[in-house]
This record gives sequence, C-alpha cells and structure tokens, in this order.
Amino acid sequence: MLNLSNILEDSARTYPKKSAFIFGDTHLNYETINKKANQVANGLKKIGIEKGDKVALNCLNLPYFPIVYFGILKVGGVVVPLSVLLKEDEVAYHLKDSKAKICISFEGTAQLPMGEHNYEGFKKVDSCQDFYMITSNPEGVPTIKGVKTLNDLTRDQSTDFETIQTTPEDTAIIIYTSGTTGNPKGAELTHSNLLLNAIVCSEVIGTKNEDIQLIVLPLFHIFAMTALMNSGIYKGATSVLLPRFDALSVLNLMQQYSVSIFAGVPTMYWGLVSTDTSNYDIKNIGNNLKVCVSGGASLPVKILEDFESKFNAIILEGYGMSEGSPVVTFNQLAVGRKRGSIGTPAWGVEVKIVDDKGNEIPVGEKGELIYRGHNVMKGYYNKPEATSKALKNGWLYSGDVAIKDEDGFFFIVDRTKDMIIRGGLNVYPREVEEVMMRHTSISMVAVVGTPDNQYGEEVKAFVVLKDKQELSEETLIQWTKEKIAAYKYPRSIEFVNTLPMSATGKILKKELRNIDKTKLKTK
Repeated sequence: MLNLSNILEDSARTYPKKSAFIFGDTHLNYETINKKANQVANGLKKIGIEKGDKVALNCLNLPYFPIVYFGILKVGGVVVPLSVLLKEDEVAYHLKDSKAKICISFEGTAQLPMGEHNYEGFKKVDSCQDFYMITSNPEGVPTIKGVKTLNDLTRDQSTDFETIQTTPEDTAIIIYTSGTTGNPKGAELTHSNLLLNAIVCSEVIGTKNEDIQLIVLPLFHIFAMTALMNSGIYKGATSVLLPRFDALSVLNLMQQYSVSIFAGVPTMYWGLVSTDTSNYDIKNIGNNLKVCVSGGASLPVKILEDFESKFNAIILEGYGMSEGSPVVTFNQLAVGRKRGSIGTPAWGVEVKIVDDKGNEIPVGEKGELIYRGHNVMKGYYNKPEATSKALKNGWLYSGDVAIKDEDGFFFIVDRTKDMIIRGGLNVYPREVEEVMMRHTSISMVAVVGTPDNQYGEEVKAFVVLKDKQELSEETLIQWTKEKIAAYKYPRSIEFVNTLPMSATGKILKKELRNIDKTKLKTK
C-alpha cells in the first residue's frame, strides 16, 4: 500500500516544528501543514468524497495549495490541478473532462479574478457537485455571495485523520497538458510515479533537510509540484512561496532567506540576468545558491552562461513532461554536465532516439526522443486513442526531436510541432534562436514558421532588444545569414517589447504564429 501523502506525514513526525512553508510573514511548520491537511480530508470525507473521486484544485503559490493537495490525497481522492489563468469555459472543460466532483478555488485578486472564473465554469458542469472558495483570510467572506468557503469545509473538523490506503498504481493526480494541439489531455499519474520522481529529484538536485527552496514556478504545474514541493517535503526542507515571478521579488527573497535551491524556466533566468541588481549583494546570493535548476523549455546557452557568470551559481538543466511525472533526464553532478544538454537519463528511466518507424538510430542523428520507466503515466484519462498513440510497448513518444552524443548526453533540437519545413528542408527554431541570442543587442528571440506560397513555410523571428539598443531588420537578417545555412536564416524579423507567455513562463509560439496568420488575413 502507498499514498503520496506519506511524505508529509513522515516529515511531520520527524520535523514537527520545522518551517515547511513560508509566505510573507507566515511560517507554517510541518506539524501544522499536516494537521490542516487532515482537516481538509475529514471535511471531504464528511461531504461524501471517496477513494478515486476527482477533486479540482485551483490555487496560487500559497500554503493553501499543499494543505488542500495532501488533504485530497489523504482521503484517497485524485487531485486535478488547474492553471490559474483558465477562463470559465476552460474551467468547465477541465471539470467535465476529469469528472471532478468538487472544485476548490482560491478567490484570486483584482487583476486575476480566478475565483469568479472557476465558479462560472463550475456552474456549467452538472456532474461537479460542489464548489468551495479559498479566501485570503481563513475567516473571510467569499467574494461571491452565498458560496461556501474552505473554512466551511474544515470548520470543527478533527486534526487527526487515518489516511485511506491506496496502491502504488492508483491514480494520485490528473495533470492536464498544455493543449497546444487540440483540447488539453489529462495525464494520469500514480502515487508511485510521483513518489519515485520526487525521490529522484531530491537526489539529482541534492535536496537536504537544511535547504531553503524558493518556489515561484506555479505549483499547479508538474515541475514545481514534483521537483520542489514534493521532493522538499520528502526531505523536510523549507519552501518559500512566491505567487508570481518578478525578478526583484525573487532577489529580495533570495537575500532575505539565504535561498539555497532555485528552480525556474528559461524566461525567469532571462529576467534575472536582464535586471539591474546593483542594490543587491549578488556575491552573497550566489554563494548561498547551492544549485539552480532549469526545465519546462530549452534554456538558451547564452542565458545559462550569463546567469552563471553573474551569480557564480551553476544551473542544472533537465528534461521532462507532464506524462513523465515529470523528470526524464537531468544534468547530474555525479555523472557530469554539458551546457546546452538535457543530461543523461534519470535513475530507473531508459531513453533512446528513434526514427519514424520506432527504430533506434545512430549517435548524433536527429530523431524522436522516447522513454520508459517508473515515471511514465498510466495514460490519458478516458482517451484510449490518444494514449495508444503516445504509449507504444511501454515507451512514451515525446514528440521532441533530439540527438544523443557519444558520451550518452541528450540534446533537444526542438518540438516536432515547432519544426519549420521550408522548401522541403527542416529548420529547427531553437538552432536559429541560439545563433541569434549571440548578438550583443538581443535580449530574447522566438522563431516560428509562417505560411508562404513559394516555400510552404518561411522563417520569421520575433525579437526583444536589450535596453537602449537599436537594430534594423535588414542588419540583423544579414548578421544571422552570415552565421547559419542559407535556408535557415529568418527572412523577416519583428521587433517586440515582450513575448506572449503561459502561466509557467513558456513562450507561446502558437500565439506568435496566430498573430502572423491574422496579419495575412487582414491584408
């Protein structure tokens, strides 16, 4: 028998008075987090939630997230984490698709009224029976009149709870993919998937009881959930929560709490590199940072080099996906690391590069990355056809183009869906982006394919310049042309102030492509 909530219960026994989560001036120790999770479990049991029932959770990076998350697991329920940016129709889709019986949502803010979006979505789904709002103040009045609160659910509930026994292969969470192609799909991850991946992450990152982690990656995303929250709880570490990335806020917390572990996506490292840090003791911040981790998207080598130079701290880049719980490969200090690489397979995971027929290909050749091991999902919830396409003979087909070098290190070339086919030749946007990032005036770049009558697709770059830098389209095209094959350089460049990003900080290339299509239609 196995329930992921065992990691919280164990740390509550071992380190009862140690700070588990810090948010603002609030410090909650392991004993308190576990007792509050028990109250959630008792409340859910009282209203009829049973083993296997789905409960949706939509919450910012607040102590409420782990409290409700583990409360759901303790009662044998399945957590359905939702993105905080979902609007009402998207919420309704997720609730209906996952067959969630309950929706628990944070009230949100004036800028992000997620409570309202979630409640309106909930009202559209007859199968979702109840809605509870998490208020900023536990005793607070909900922003929507008549709606029940988390406090209503937990009021007068015992702080003791006998965790429902689940098996290692029982589903613990249904985590939804980004839905860049079609509707999002819910990946079913088991208690075993998540526990083993948390253990692997703690070993790769080197998490210790004395570590202080800064969690600004959204907890509803599998990266932060497993690599930081669950692995940190497993080791009894302290986590500082920040709901939204802001470079200065990150630096303030790093300095205030002597943060030793930081994980982010490439745009976060870009933000830290680009920000004026003259008012901070960067040397001391860097000395405290034992390790930084990057995932979620490929980290441009230039940003990695600039960050490591500025902070004198190493970044370990890894690779994962929701379907892999998430970690598949990692630059592991015990094995060695290579800049620009996603490292070597995590413990218990096999990885290979195959052609379109599933045959393994020679070292150095481009193909699709596939993997199998303890991290692989059960499948997409209630989507057997999609599951059969992704899972073949135990191997999960990632959809990512990669190569393996002679030392066994893997390198992501690009997403299959992002690949540009120009005149029958394959152009991988990341390769073009890496070249353009070397220009001293460029801060960030995203390359996409745009429709073209002659070549089928043409290469276009969206470029963010560094402050006080000027550069013409013609000059940058010529500069890039001299450094890359003739069919790869961008034929058009659009200078922008910002790039569209998801809640997790990924650049939304789909939106960039759609922007260009809209322009074509309006001509």
